[in-house]
Amino acid sequence: MERPDVRQVTDSRVLAAMSHPLRRRLMDVLKVHGPSTVGTLADRTDQAPANVSHHLKVLAAADLVTEAPELARDRRERWWQLVTRGVRWSNTDFDADPAARAVADAATSLNLDRHVALARAWHAADESAQAAWADAPFSTDRWLHLTPDELAALSREMIELLARWGDRDIPDDGVDRQPVFVFAYGVPARP
Repeated sequence: MERPDVRQVTDSRVLAAMSHPLRRRLMDVLKVHGPSTVGTLADRTDQAPANVSHHLKVLAAADLVTEAPELARDRRERWWQLVTRGVRWSNTDFDADPAARAVADAATSLNLDRHVALARAWHAADESAQAAWADAPFSTDRWLHLTPDELAALSREMIELLARWGDRDIPDDGVDRQPVFVFAYGVPARP
């Protein structure tokens, strides 16, 4: 099932624009916290506002983020938001052009590095932070015997499951809900 809020990227220039650690992080901050000003994004990423502004312009040129002037309280305030909540791509879409395939491979590698870094940061967190979550954080893996079609079906089911949790209505019940990063990979491999 193709989700309307997930952009299928087939232009290597878009992948190149998002294949920078800070730009990837800015997209994550916008995904988690919603539209934000340059100052807020700078605070959340520990970056200089001028640096954040530059990288937002690169993302905007690739149509990954856009300004949200309707949120500004005055003409000097600039708000930014994601164009879509997510992006996806298939490296095989870039096979016809070796340079484009290299960009797609680099984007995939950066994506994996970002995912692993988030998991490592959790495991490096202090004991009090980890204790607050008790046994809720998880890691799981399983070796399966699948055909390409079966792996595609599993992929769709997992994406739908995460979408259901991500898109649910969050009750206004005063309970503190923190951002939680969940990722899974299903790739052919040899043990």
